[in-house]
Parts: sequence; structure tokens; C-alpha cells
Amino acid sequence: MSGSALPGTTEQPGRRNAPASITGVGAVTGYGWGRKHVWDGFLLGESAVRLTTGLDGFVDGGEAWISTITDEGDRRDGPSRYMQALRFAAREAITDATDRGWKPGRVVGVVHSIVLGDVEQWSEYYHEAPERVRVKRWVNMLPSTVISQLMKENDFHGPTMSVSAMCASANAGMFTAKSWLDAGICTDVVVLATDLSGIPINLRRFKDLGVAVLDSPPFDGCRPFQEGSRGFVGGEAAVAMVLSSQDAGAYAHVLGGAMTMDAFNLVAVAPDMAELERCYREALTASGVDASEVAYMNAHGPGTAQCDAAEGIMLDRLFPEAAGIFSIKPLVGHCQAAGAAVEIMATLYAYQTGFVPAPPQVAPGHPRLVDGLTARQPGPMIKSSIGMGGYNTAIVLGEPST
Repeated sequence: MSGSALPGTTEQPGRRNAPASITGVGAVTGYGWGRKHVWDGFLLGESAVRLTTGLDGFVDGGEAWISTITDEGDRRDGPSRYMQALRFAAREAITDATDRGWKPGRVVGVVHSIVLGDVEQWSEYYHEAPERVRVKRWVNMLPSTVISQLMKENDFHGPTMSVSAMCASANAGMFTAKSWLDAGICTDVVVLATDLSGIPINLRRFKDLGVAVLDSPPFDGCRPFQEGSRGFVGGEAAVAMVLSSQDAGAYAHVLGGAMTMDAFNLVAVAPDMAELERCYREALTASGVDASEVAYMNAHGPGTAQCDAAEGIMLDRLFPEAAGIFSIKPLVGHCQAAGAAVEIMATLYAYQTGFVPAPPQVAPGHPRLVDGLTARQPGPMIKSSIGMGGYNTAIVLGEPST
């Protein structure tokens, strides 16, 4: 079916390995509701991570440094922050794409990257007396509901699914959407990534696991590829991007991607890094990009010893000519299932403004670590995302057509 028109139309939805355009973006993050707040945060180099109080009984001292989404959404989009943020981000991305010249093709699909779903509603549900839960509320909590509402609002009828690959979920969603376009299954795909799981009980578990830093400001505890880093700070985000076979108004192009599985350990990176390296190499092959052409690695970079070491080694081994490596987790926090999506926004920002929005370096680190807002060198960027359990993902992003 690759390269052929969809039945009943003369449209040419996608060709295998043809670049896919990111034509619209919407976001809700700790910076605020709307992508402009993210862009402004990147420009200023200020972190969205704030000291949150009132967590007594869940974390030591009753407070933690996290980046959470405020409760200021539209109640007409659903009863929870999760539903409201998802619908807002999707609506903003679709409006943005339309304003930039995109017109929905015949078959528009949706890929939703999630891990835990609407944790706040389900947590309340499991602790409430069954006779008090009405069926309408139960239906609202199902992951199908908010997506069904989104499809109905926009009169979309293409394939729709959720993907989950832990912290690599958003990258996996982009990779899946690109494959749909390549195969001619869709003309366009709205890629969503939603994670509002920054609730106290989850924060405590990540801290107990030894990977989350709750007691320090972001630049003190989370220092990807620098000395003194103790892990990541928590974050929440809902991000939407319109991925299209059209080239109108593209922020950037998705050139290709790949995914592998370590199958080694529940939480640790395989020490030989063989599958991680294979993932990067296959992403380059699928993209038609030589490693020497890659300008930057937009890293997973959580600030943990294992992940940072692995990605640093991959940078030196595979991309010795790249200008640098950066991670924006100190700015937005680790947004779990939505992490790679908000981090892709950093690459879009770089392509649109000419500056890489890296956080400021605060300690000795990798010699090619990008230090603060830096003038961009031209070329593709590889976006790496590693998920707990052994998920390895990489997508290659290219500059928009001039």
C-alpha cells in the first residue's frame, strides 16, 4: 500500500521513508496553558519546577520540587485536569496547524501516548464507596472517552489507539504515527502525549527507587551530563502535535525512527548498551541520515547516572562530529509518558528561532554539553528517549523546508 492513494481518493497520503511534517503544536505544562508559555520558558531559561507544599504523609517534610499543571481548564472538556489538558492541547495544535496552512486529509488518525492514564480520577474511584459512583462518571474515566470526544469534535474517523512504552511513550507515539503515514494508512495523525501522574504517592515511589529528587531545586538536584546530579525532578504535561504528509507550515520534519528493547532488567539499562546502539543506528538508517550529519542529540537525559552515562557514550561513539548534547528536564521536569513530546518542542523551538534552548550548565560536565540558550548549528537532531524496563527509542528530526 506504500505510495498508493487511499481507496476512493486521488490523495497521496504517504510514501515510505518520506519526511512527515509537524505542522501544529499545543501544550499544557508547568509553565502554563498554551505553547507560548513553553517557548517563553525556553527563551528565559527559567524552570517550571516549583516548590509544592501540602504533601504531608506522602513525602518527607510535606513538600517537593515538581512541575505540575494547574487546575484552570475548561470543565466542558471533562471533570479532571487530565481530560481538560488533553482536549486543550489537541485543540491548540489543530488550530495552530490550520493557521499555518494545514488542511485535514481524508483520513486523520490519533495516537495517544500514555502510561497511567487519569490517575486522579481512578484514585478517587478506588477509594470511594461503589454505590456512590454513577455510571456516567465511570465512563468518563475510561481512556476511550476523551479520545472519542476529540474525534467527534473534529469529525475525524481514522485509526485511533494508545501506545505505552513508559518514559519513551511519546517517542513511540511519533514513531507509530510516522509508520501510519509511510504505510498510507492515514493522511494525517494527531499525536497526543498526556501524563498528569505527579501525585504524591507516585513521587514517593520514584524517590524510593532512587531516581527522583524531591528535596532540591531543579538546577541543584537534576544536572543531566554534569557532576553532582542525583536524578530527575518530577513534571506533568499534555502535548499535541499534528503530523502530516503535507508540507504546509512545518515546524520540522520527522525523518524516521526506531525502537528496541533491552529485555534485561526492570529498571536498569543493559550494561552492554547493544540494543540502545542498534536503536540509534536503525533510526538513522530509516531516516536516510548519516551519523556525521547529526548536529545535536536532544537527549532523554534524566540526570540519573545510568541513563546519562549511556547516552554520553552513544554521543561519543556514534556522533563524534555533533555540535552537542542537551536535556531540558531541569526546565520542565520529567513528564513521564509526555516527556519526549515536550522535549521535541525544544527541537522545534531551535529550528524556528535558531537557538537551542538548553538549560544553563551549573557544574563540570560532558565537554559537548550545550550551555544555556545557544546559537544552533544546522543539521538534523536525534531525539533519544529511554523507558524504564528496557524501552529504547530514537527519532530523527530535520529542519523544515525553506
